[in-house]
Amino acid sequence: IKLIKPGLGGDAIRKRFRNEMQILAELSHPNIARLLDGGETADRVPYLVMEYVEGRPIDVFCDEKQLAIHERLKLFSTVCAAVQYAHQHLVIHRDIKPGNILVSEEGLPKLVDFGIAKLLDQDRTDATATAMPFMTPDYASPEQVRGAGVTTATDIYSLGVVLYELLTGRRPYR
Repeated sequence: IKLIKPGLGGDAIRKRFRNEMQILAELSHPNIARLLDGGETADRVPYLVMEYVEGRPIDVFCDEKQLAIHERLKLFSTVCAAVQYAHQHLVIHRDIKPGNILVSEEGLPKLVDFGIAKLLDQDRTDATATAMPFMTPDYASPEQVRGAGVTTATDIYSLGVVLYELLTGRRPYR
């Protein structure tokens, strides 16, 4: 269950929260955490009820299981399929990192946390506005860091950073 923290209920945060709910409501993929419910509490606090994903970040999972390169690549290709699905539904995640790819004990990866996702549909310009520069710098694409417009290539860049880390055990740069 995700709630807006007390004191963070400004219009921009509420809009971002509603945007996340709208995005998640449109996505149905076995490797993307599902939205189960959403709305407002009696006190008008927005909330989301998400599928519970019991898992570890993909890098931790791979290291703990001592997965071979071909096993890591197979797991990673499943994540790529989930991202491709999101892109086909005009959604850019914008925060792909190991902590947002949780892997269950059975080896099922799930993409989570669409809190800063962006819709590409031009008819919904209010939902695609990028007002706040939220990102994880170690995985952010150059255009995100510069504050420029984002595309599906933004997620592809972040996937590349995650893949590099999965295969080498370190990030591609400092």
